[in-house]
Amino acid sequence: MIKIFALAACILIVSFMAAGCAGGSLKTYSDIDDTIEVKVNVEFVIALDSNPTTGYSWKASYEASEFELISDEYRQDETEQMMTGAGGTQYLRFKALKAGNFEITMDYQRPWEDESTQQKVFNVTVS
Repeated sequence: MIKIFALAACILIVSFMAAGCAGGSLKTYSDIDDTIEVKVNVEFVIALDSNPTTGYSWKASYEASEFELISDEYRQDETEQMMTGAGGTQYLRFKALKAGNFEITMDYQRPWEDESTQQKVFNVTVS
């Protein structure tokens, strides 16, 4: 168990280092009240509380000509014993493809259900 945790920590550190080498810091957004401001071809992350053990996860809706989804990763919150079923954070990494004012709609839902329990809309300004 300790080896798995150490391996996960190493992967996380390497990921952050690689993101830093790719042209500066990668901005992360969680608050829908903040407008995401990026330049064309710059990546950013939307990070939202999630718990996939319940079957729910965040699904992003956006125009494919405006953004590219680079990765979708879930990280469980650290608990004293890394309890199964504990919540965490879902990180969706996007790349802005063209200039303009756009929206990314995030729906918290189960893949087999049509309706979401939560919806968050992020305003994105790309220059």
